[in-house]
Formats: sequence, C-alpha cells, structure tokens
Amino acid sequence: MTTAIDIDIGGTFTDCYIARGDTSVWCKARTTAYDLSVCTLQAIEEGADKLDISVEELLAETGIVRYSSTIAMNKLIQRNGPKVALITTHGFEDTIFIGRCSQWADGLPFKTTRNIARMKRPQSLVDREMVVGVAERVDSTGEVIYPLDEKLFLEQLRGLVDRGARSFVVSLLWSFMNPSHEQRIKELILEEYGDAYLGSMPVFLSSEVSPRIFEYPRTMMTLLNGYLHQAMYHELMGIAEEFRERAYRKPLMMVHNTGGMASVLKTSAVNTFNGGPVAGVMGSFHLAPLYGFKNVISADMGGTSFDIGMVAEGSTRFYQFQPVIDTWTVDATILDVRSIGAGGGSIIQVNPLLGNQLTVGPESAGSHPGPACYDQGGALPTVTDADVVLGYLNPDTFHGGRLTLDRALARKAVEEKVAGPLGIPVEEAALLAKRVIDGTMGGEIYKETVLKGFDPRDFILFALGGAGPVHATGFAEAAQLETVVVFPYSSTFCAFGSSTMDIVHLYEQSLHLHLMDLHGRTFDDFATFNAVVDALIERGRQDFRGEGVDPDRAEWQLELDMKFGGQLNTSRTISPVLHLGSAEDVGALYKAFEADYAAAYSAMGLTPEAGVEIENFVIRATVRMPKPAVKKLPLSCADASAARTGTRAAFWQGIGWHDTDLYDRDRLVPGNAFDGPALIEASDTTIVIEPGWNFLLDEYGNGLIRRLGTAPRPRSQEG
Repeated sequence: MTTAIDIDIGGTFTDCYIARGDTSVWCKARTTAYDLSVCTLQAIEEGADKLDISVEELLAETGIVRYSSTIAMNKLIQRNGPKVALITTHGFEDTIFIGRCSQWADGLPFKTTRNIARMKRPQSLVDREMVVGVAERVDSTGEVIYPLDEKLFLEQLRGLVDRGARSFVVSLLWSFMNPSHEQRIKELILEEYGDAYLGSMPVFLSSEVSPRIFEYPRTMMTLLNGYLHQAMYHELMGIAEEFRERAYRKPLMMVHNTGGMASVLKTSAVNTFNGGPVAGVMGSFHLAPLYGFKNVISADMGGTSFDIGMVAEGSTRFYQFQPVIDTWTVDATILDVRSIGAGGGSIIQVNPLLGNQLTVGPESAGSHPGPACYDQGGALPTVTDADVVLGYLNPDTFHGGRLTLDRALARKAVEEKVAGPLGIPVEEAALLAKRVIDGTMGGEIYKETVLKGFDPRDFILFALGGAGPVHATGFAEAAQLETVVVFPYSSTFCAFGSSTMDIVHLYEQSLHLHLMDLHGRTFDDFATFNAVVDALIERGRQDFRGEGVDPDRAEWQLELDMKFGGQLNTSRTISPVLHLGSAEDVGALYKAFEADYAAAYSAMGLTPEAGVEIENFVIRATVRMPKPAVKKLPLSCADASAARTGTRAAFWQGIGWHDTDLYDRDRLVPGNAFDGPALIEASDTTIVIEPGWNFLLDEYGNGLIRRLGTAPRPRSQEG
C-alpha cells in the first residue's frame, strides 16, 4: 500500500494530509513555535488515529513525506540567527546598507511607509563591523584584473573570528562570471579553521547560491541563506530524526516556492519562504480542470495571513524574479503569491486619532495567546471573536471539539474595544469588523486580478484555509466573483496541494549575449549558448542522482531572461528549443520573446531595432510524481434535510438575528442543495452561506457556492 504524508506548518495551525491507498484523511494541530517537531507529530498522530493504526506503522509504510513550514520566516522575524560575516570586494562594503535606496520601504505596507520621514532603518542581518572588503577585482567579462591578496585576507579573517563570526557569506563583484576568488576564499577559511570549526562555521558563496547579475539582490540572497542555514538545519534534522526513530527511512522532502519540491539536503532557506501558499496554488492548478475553468484564484485565509494565488489560462504563469523577503530584495524565482495580514487571529482596533476608524489587522494574536475566546489570556478582539459573536462558529465544536471557545469573552472583547468606542451594539460592531476584513481581502483579490490584466468575473474562487470557508462569500462579493468552491479539506488545502507537486530544481547562470544586434545581425555562437545550457543540465543530473532519482526521468525546460537593447529590466521567456543549432532556432526564440513581451506590455512596446539581449539562463528540471486521484460520485436529490441538524441564531447583514439552518458537512451527499443563509459545520471549519448565495455539493464531494438574488426575511430575534 502506497502512503504519502503532507505537512504544512502555518503561524497558527499545522495541517496534515495523508493519502493511504484509496483513503485520505486530514487533520490539524496547533502550531508549537518553540519546537515544530511537536506539532508535526501531533498532526500525524491524529491522522494515524483516524486510520486506526499506530504512528510507527504509518511511518513504516510511508513512501514520501512532504513538508512546508514557517521555520525560515519565524527565525527571520525573531532575528536570533548566528553572527554572520560578509566578505565582499573592497569599496563595496556598504552595498547591503544602501539597499538600492529603497530598502527602508521594501516589503512594508503602505500604512507604514506613508510616513517614511519618521521610519527607522530596518535592522540589518549583519553588523557593519562584520563586513570586510577584500583586495581583489574581476571585470564584467570574468577576467581577473587584480588578484586576491591572500595575506591581507587572512588578517581580515582572523579579525572576523575574533569579533564572533560563526557563519561566512562571500559575495564578490562579477563572481558569477569567474568564481575563482570566492572559491579560494572558501578554501582559505576551511584551511585556517577547518579542524576546530568545520561544520559549525559554514561558508556560503554567491557564485553557488545565486550566480546572477546585480550585486545587491545576489548578496542578500546569499546572506539570507547564511543567516538562516543553521536554524533550519537543526530544526529539520530534528524532525527527520523523530521520523527515523519511528521507522521512516526515506528522505524528507521540502516544498519549494518555485512550485516544486526537493529533498531537505537540496534545499536552501530562501526556497522555503511562502512554501505553504505556493502549495495551495499548485493544488488549485491540479483541481481546476475538474470544473473546465482555466482561470482560478486560490484564496487561503488562515489564522495569521491571507494568501492569494492565481492560475490563469491554464497555467501557473506568474512568478517574481526579484522578490522582497522581509525588507530585502533577493535574486530568486518564486511563484507569485500575494500575502497580507488578514486571518482569524487578526486584531480588530478602533483608532481614535483617525476619527474612530475601525481597522482589522495586519497585527495578529497568533495561536498564543490567540483570540480572546480561546481563554488563554488574550484580551484583544480578533476576527474569530467577531465570528463567534455573530453566531457563525459553534463554540463547542471548534477545532474538532479540542478547543472550546468562550462566547462571553468574545463578546466582552468586542464590546469593550470596538462597540463601546464606536457607540454601537456589539453584534453591529462584529458585523462591521467582518465587512472590513472581507472588503480588504476582496479588494486585494480584485486588485491582483486586474493588475495582471484579467477580469475577475472570468475566474472562480477556491476558498482555502481554516477561515476561508467562513468568509468566502464575503470576500467573493467584494471581489465581484460569482462562484466559490469549498473542498472537504479546504482547511488543510496547502498540505493537500503539496501532494500534487513534482520534484523541481532551478539552475541559473548569468551570461550576457546579443540575440540580435543593432544592425539586425542574429546570434550564431551556438557553442557558447549550448555550453551554458549543458553545464546547468549536468548540475541537475548530479542533484537528481544525489536524491536517488533517475535523471533520465527528468524533463528539461530552458527559460531565458531577455530584454530589448537599452532596457534595464528583463522579461522571462520559455525557450521553444533547449539548444540552438540554426538561424531558425534563433528566430523561434525571438518570436517567443516577442509574443510574451507584447502580451505583457502591448505590441507598441516592441523595439527590435534596438537589438535583443539575453541576460540569464534558467534550466527548470522536473521529475513527475504521482498525483492524488479525484473520485466522481453519483448525484443524489437536492433535498438536504437528512443532513440538517437544527438551527442557531446568527446575525446577518440586512436581516439581523435569524434562526439559521445548520447542516453536518459529513452527512451531505452529492446533489444536495439549499439557499443561504445557512451554516455547514465540519470538524475543521464552518462553511458560511450568506443570504443571496446557493450551496450545492457536486459530484466530486466539493461545495459549489453561487451568487443568487434576494435574501430571506428575519424569522426571530436572539433572546
């Protein structure tokens, strides 16, 4: 029997999806930030209980464990990494502190940057005293014009160690063209301190981590990996050791933000940022064909954040090539996921300095102390508290009954912090908070869709995360979306999503070539072009062999960062050929670039007369993995009365308190349908069907929620 386990660790909950033969189970555990192996094993233990086997039996028969986590982001937020030393070219010691003059505001919300004159410079990952410039110089062609002064460097190295260096990052100018000086510096460090410090003082070279042009993002990419490496290594090795003690002997696979996965040993820290939300996008890409839609928005509302991904025209086509992580621009290829601070734990506040303006988020109560209704010492009202006040959540069955919510504490927090200052009833305050956060999330979906050149009405929405089904119709309304899909495993969808991912490695190398020059002459140095491609492919073959994967199974795709002459920024194009061998191949490559450029910027922007240049080579190496099958079920009648469990008073916009029908998610059968308002309760979430929407359980066991017309009139008031 083939078994796969997928784990996604979020800021508030840890999700688990287990596929065992034809059976799938999913479960949640509260994230234990102090030791992520604890919540990982708790989630797996719950899954094993559902399968009626022991954890040891489950892990012994498991063929693969895929893992996405917030380790890297947590460590970055805490700023408790090792003391890192940065070694760069003399004269460029302040590159990371200048930060392209935008690092003061990069990655920060407008709410923060609108008063930039009062902002403080973000804390750096490396102290200025830990940065040294070495005497060396390589030019833009890779030629050494000033050899490395090894004697002077050894003196600088001893000073860095005396000042407490425990990790070294080396980023020299133009090292991606000629890495010899970086490699020699690494040799000198290991020769000087290898016996005493080998393994505890790792050395990271920018020519290995990010061999691309532009020194600031290349240096920051390498620096982030050096800063986070030790913490991630110990955390992940601890989890792997826990698995080994319980009979799991296979490699632990990590979800990458490129849209694929790789073994832990082939994973760098930057690869793991936003891994969970990216897995959600890939899961959406896998399921979109069920509904004949090429356009899907994945909206994942968890406890801390709201993550928006997009499948457009049947492809996960949107990537960031110089994303901002925290406040630093890095050289990385990351699937584009828009994240904002909006979740069940988002704090509701009234700002008297802004005329009693009500805001929700981005600050979060997290899982500890959590919302006021958790009764763990939290006193600030959150979105979850508002949902409890409105009657949408059952306090006795939240999180499968493992966490009882205190409705009185939720009402008290909303009343004291929101309703009182605004002078309105507590339920009106809770509804206002819901409308604010729904509008914020819906507005972000609308903006992301329109800015990418699409009409939101051409998309369906996949509502994901534990809080996603609760607020789906609210933010769908704000985004002008008409169809929402909710899955049985929506609350653990990112864990499911990783089960749909393939093994993917990206290999990059900067090399400046003229595909067409100013005189219209086309490129003919095919040997140089193909040598770069072959070198990147060979790196991939070696990595696959190291992971125990046959490299002959790999599919190789060439992507090129290209631009017209005189431009600074590039556009990425998928090459129609892996190697160049003729003028026809060059022509096909230009046509592909022209089509991509025109689609992004219009045909009016095409300027081939300025020449066409290649800046970076990227090889995407993919090994396909088995995907979970989707069963089609027979449809029954629309009558859902067998799943109806009673009513509960809930507060709705335009209606007020209303005795709302309750349904048990597990007792619904395909074909069941009803209009809102209604509440569908499951062990891991609640599906809120607002007035004006209809629910249908389709043949795949998923909930289809579609916009309708009028809402019912009120039947009762809360006593």
